Amino acid sequence: MNCEKSIKAFQKAQVVIPGGVDSPVRAFKSVGGTPLFIKKGKGAYLVDIDGNKYVDFVQSWGPLIFGHADKTIEKAVIKAVKNGLSFGAPTKVETKLASLICSMFEGMDKVRFVSSGTEAVMSAIRLARGYTNRDDIVKFEGCYHGHSDSLLVQAGSGAVTFGTPSSPGVPSDLTKHTLLAKYNDIKSVKKCFQNSKNIACVIIEPIAGNMGFVPADAKFLEELRALCDKHGALLIFDEVMSGFRASLKGAQGVYETKPDLVTFGKVIGGGMPVGAFGGWAEIMDKLSPDGPVYQAGTLSGNPVAMSAGLASLEKLIAHEGLHVELEVKAKRLVEGLKSAALAEGIALQVGAIGSMFGFFFNDKPVKNFDDALTSNTKLFAAFHQGMLKEGFYFACSQFETGFISSVMSDEMIDETIEAAAKVFKEIK
Repeated sequence: MNCEKSIKAFQKAQVVIPGGVDSPVRAFKSVGGTPLFIKKGKGAYLVDIDGNKYVDFVQSWGPLIFGHADKTIEKAVIKAVKNGLSFGAPTKVETKLASLICSMFEGMDKVRFVSSGTEAVMSAIRLARGYTNRDDIVKFEGCYHGHSDSLLVQAGSGAVTFGTPSSPGVPSDLTKHTLLAKYNDIKSVKKCFQNSKNIACVIIEPIAGNMGFVPADAKFLEELRALCDKHGALLIFDEVMSGFRASLKGAQGVYETKPDLVTFGKVIGGGMPVGAFGGWAEIMDKLSPDGPVYQAGTLSGNPVAMSAGLASLEKLIAHEGLHVELEVKAKRLVEGLKSAALAEGIALQVGAIGSMFGFFFNDKPVKNFDDALTSNTKLFAAFHQGMLKEGFYFACSQFETGFISSVMSDEMIDETIEAAAKVFKEIK
């Protein structure tokens, strides 16, 4: 595989962009080699600037459920662009998309749009604090909710403690209000409530996608809901990744537990940068201009992104049973990968829900971040490099989720498994 042009492009990028990338994971540091510079995407495929073609299991980290350059979404974007890119003023398409989202979720009375998942989570937490008049929040080790200051934390010295900054530039005065708990461990959450009587909310990825693919246990979410109700804290589901991906109703279509607030992203932008947060009217009405909690965004709800998101969701709704079809393909893929790995004596933990899937080079099930960290990242890096050479593009980190798109055929899945069997034989 010739990557000469990507190598040169990366060298030039590093001169003017920190690390040569605008998001750290893209630098390929955890898998080795040079990041591929992409020229175009079409359907299930990516093509890099050297002309190499790949079946894409990243799909822009989730939003492209209908693949690259989907005609319906492309048409909606072009039509919107012809009327102007952004106005900084209300448009009818915002209301139309908001109404559609609210109609699909129990307890989703109102929604507000922003331009990224980080914005959505940051705003939802501010709203939760303003609604409850409390300062502390609980998050889970391994769950990523964007790069806002209060969420970039690492564990302190105790088993359950207030977090300390995990990045320079983040004041400890901010992260001291963030308590860390262990995913799928209700005892650790109870300890957080014992340590603080000032908890505004608990935020969780109900289907974690940023420590690798790790779904929450149904009972754990039920207990989490009960614990929040007992202590008067809000429960926030971060569905920036799982929303409309795990099912048409995201995690709420998989689990019975209902949150107070939900954050969205990815699919509701159809490939454009969009985020949103929503919930009960009683809570959402605390937002300005109706309430005292301030939140704003010049490009929030811009007509191009709203048009892309509306086209994406309307197409999802029209394709009844699509998520069932995608889950069948996702499970077929991961079970095929597992069988191919086991044939070479390589332990592989796999899982899939809806169009989301993941796998760990690990000899035991992964239920939380500690489990995920025991995975063999060197083996994953070798697998990733081998699959690129075979023409298959997976997320460039062991701790990320993969995605199936509607344009992926059974033949592509079979070809992926066959290539993986070859790579497993080479790296064992």
